[in-house]
Amino acid sequence: MAVRIRMKKMGRKHRAFFRICVMDSRVQRDGKAIEEVGFYDPMVHDKSARVKLNLERVEYWMSVGAQPSEKVNALIRKVKQNKFGKALAPPPMLAPKVKEVAAPAEAEAPAAE
Repeated sequence: MAVRIRMKKMGRKHRAFFRICVMDSRVQRDGKAIEEVGFYDPMVHDKSARVKLNLERVEYWMSVGAQPSEKVNALIRKVKQNKFGKALAPPPMLAPKVKEVAAPAEAEAPAAE
C-alpha cells in the first residue's frame, strides 16, 4: 500500500480549510484518512498560526515510508525551520470618491432680448 501525507479539503466555497492527513494514495482527495496529523488554514492573518502539525507523527509516518506531497513537504520544512514571512498590514482605507454634478446646459436658459 502506497501511503501519502497530503491535504484534505474542508470548509466552504471561497473559505477553504485543509487537514493534513496520512492516506492511501489510491483514495480520493476527501476520502477516508488513516490518520490526521495537522491542519492548514490559509485565511488566518498570522502566518505562523496558519499551520499546525504534529511533527512526531509526521516523522513516524515518513520513517515507515509515507511520502509527503509537494505542498505538504513545503509546509513541513517551514514548520521545522520556523520560517514564515511576516504578514503585511492591510492598506489604509481611502475616502470615497465624490461624483461631480454637471452644470445645467445654457441652451435651456431663456434668452433675454
